[in-house]
Amino acid sequence: MNFSIGKKVSLQFPLPYLKTADEISMLRPPDLVSLDEVGVIIGLRPKNLLEVRFRRGDFLIPSERLNIVDE
Repeated sequence: MNFSIGKKVSLQFPLPYLKTADEISMLRPPDLVSLDEVGVIIGLRPKNLLEVRFRRGDFLIPSERLNIVDE
């Protein structure tokens, strides 16, 4: 898929944990983001990691775990 900053995305399936996009990353419980929640890509990282802003924070998520949401 073609991911770029500003695209809206959602999770394909639950993750075992979420990793924050802070300068010093922390692991967070997976229930902070539901499958039907829509987030916005705010950054691109190496190794197919995307910084995604959800309602409860900014997280690093592998691109293969995300779906682009049609507007």
